[in-house]
Amino acid sequence: MISLRELCAGIPLHPLPEHRGIDNGVPHAPIRTPQLSAQDEKLALENALRYFPPEHHSTLAPEFVKEMRCYGHIYMYRFVPNIPMRAYPISEYPCKTKKAAAIMHMIMNNLDPAVAQFPQELVTYGGNGQVFSNWAQFWLVMHYLSEMTEEQTLVMYSGHPLGLFPSHPGAPRVVITNGMVIPNYSSRKDYEKMFALGVTMYGQMTAGSYCYIGPQGIVHGTVLTVLNAGRRYLGADDLSGKVFVTSGLGGMSGAQAKAATIVGCIGVIAEVDESALVKRHKQGWLMEVTKSLDDCVQRIRKAKKDKETLSLGYHGNIVDLWQVVERLVEEYEKTGDLLVDLGSDQTSCHNPFSGGYYPVQLSFTEANKMLCSDPLTFRQLVHESLWRQVSAINKLSDKGMFFWDYGNAFLLEAQRAGADVEQKGGRGMEFRYPSYVQHIMGDIFSLGFGPFRWVCTSADPTDLEVTDHIAATAMEDIITQGVSDVVRNQYNDNIRWIKDARKHQLVMSPPLISAAISAVVGSQARILYSDQKGRISIAVSINRAVANGQVKAPVVISRDHHDVSGTDSPYRETSNIYDGSAFCADMAVQNFVGDSFRGATWVALHNGGGVGWGEVINGGFGLVLDGSPEAERNAKTMLSWDVSNGVTRRCWSGNRNAYDTIIRAMEEDRRLRVTLPYELKDRRVLDVAPPEQ
Repeated sequence: MISLRELCAGIPLHPLPEHRGIDNGVPHAPIRTPQLSAQDEKLALENALRYFPPEHHSTLAPEFVKEMRCYGHIYMYRFVPNIPMRAYPISEYPCKTKKAAAIMHMIMNNLDPAVAQFPQELVTYGGNGQVFSNWAQFWLVMHYLSEMTEEQTLVMYSGHPLGLFPSHPGAPRVVITNGMVIPNYSSRKDYEKMFALGVTMYGQMTAGSYCYIGPQGIVHGTVLTVLNAGRRYLGADDLSGKVFVTSGLGGMSGAQAKAATIVGCIGVIAEVDESALVKRHKQGWLMEVTKSLDDCVQRIRKAKKDKETLSLGYHGNIVDLWQVVERLVEEYEKTGDLLVDLGSDQTSCHNPFSGGYYPVQLSFTEANKMLCSDPLTFRQLVHESLWRQVSAINKLSDKGMFFWDYGNAFLLEAQRAGADVEQKGGRGMEFRYPSYVQHIMGDIFSLGFGPFRWVCTSADPTDLEVTDHIAATAMEDIITQGVSDVVRNQYNDNIRWIKDARKHQLVMSPPLISAAISAVVGSQARILYSDQKGRISIAVSINRAVANGQVKAPVVISRDHHDVSGTDSPYRETSNIYDGSAFCADMAVQNFVGDSFRGATWVALHNGGGVGWGEVINGGFGLVLDGSPEAERNAKTMLSWDVSNGVTRRCWSGNRNAYDTIIRAMEEDRRLRVTLPYELKDRRVLDVAPPEQ
């Protein structure tokens, strides 16, 4: 084993580390099929070898070629660090600035095997959400961060550290871009080739910006989504006895099982990968597992009758599960007993042909072989499977089940497969089932609420307890000052979340708790949904707690890019923007730029994330609260912009909640002046533009 100091010394070259092969004890990414020509392979090899001096090329070249041909990418497995990969306390990193050490803490958390989906391929979640493209980049970044001063900025090009450049203390310490490809060359085929060449990568949302905090983030979002789906579709605050059927138990989708138990419903989740089921069961997220469809249906019946809280994992394909449930429609017509109340899907459909979606016609093993040996046939089977899945969902929906798209590109890919998902009379981008943003989360965003999160870099759970209390108190204080009913409801939901977090086993305590009893692994982190006022109040209070020693070490604040301002995504985050601008990416780019000169410690801009390469632009940030006056000033300035940017854009698109929210923001800060839309009082004036004959 090596030390953190050795890890920060740069790429190990003298001697080269022993090639220990791949670790069969962790999951591995599906084999990629970039379809490179012989000349392309040579270019990929040349690109990889440029990280190493010529005396090592004859040793490394054959290894790298083998990786390219066996796995579809050069990961540089020889250079997987021989160190327990986890978020170490910030004081243990050999750095010249605490900000750099905080970033190291975040990077190593993203690659922790207990957190990352495919740790040896540097994939944090989503099947292809890379932290880096190869291990040489990891070593270089850790070295640069250890050497960095407050007058330097590390520039990252799609995983590649371009280098340290002179800047100033007020500049970001790291600026990250991922996948910034010319639009005409942003197709899936282009991506597979460019990733294989090592010149770009898919950073997902928070993987490539080092801000992933483990599944806790998506647990909270899923809890809010299912609760609000029950309120909207079922008219119920109490979800006991209600059945929610979905799929996916991997990196992000695994949160669905835990969320089901928190809201008190019956969650039934199909998963084809047995290792994912076993992992979630050991973590305590999944209460029961079955391989039998008959047993699955009978278990649902009993739980529904007894109003049990249950998370049940079905080891098999979601299409089989939907079609079995569909056959019970006839019984429903006789008895009035509909087995499923709510339905969705969280397969990685943004990446359907490279392991993100498995066709029902093949076993998991057969599918993994075919996706690289016969990709064209695999693609056809995926399309057929999506068609069958939608057909079953449609029949159940017609009988009263409520289905929504979870923003994973499921309906988009189903449409491309020819499935019956289009909304009659829609405008091309509208489906018969809404995005969860349109019907469930969109109003929350328009109020300025979104996924605010923080990480205690001391790795001490007592620091997290202190910050939990600070956050709950800050929100309670805001309520006492007076807020609207709809805003108060949001605050109260999140106060309950914070106060119940430990009951739901959402943290770990050192020494590391057994995975069997811990719900969230990795860094000492927390997430909640808050608006601008709440985020600023919490950040300022935490910074002061760091200053007075109440919190022992700096705290990193960030957010999911899936937020008010962070993401332009027409089939998810901006799907409820109807003025024609849903495909425009000004908001995310301006968010990234504006955060960078308002005090963010690091900023990131990605092509892709959640719904797929070429489908979205998103921006994110990290800000280190080190107890200094500068950190407090930066938090106030940056968080104000980070929220108001998106609320203003939503206001201009005609959203009434956003209009009211930005009016209040302008009243509280007279420096804020935004362009407000005039309301169209009489829509008959639009008739002067009748349709052409």
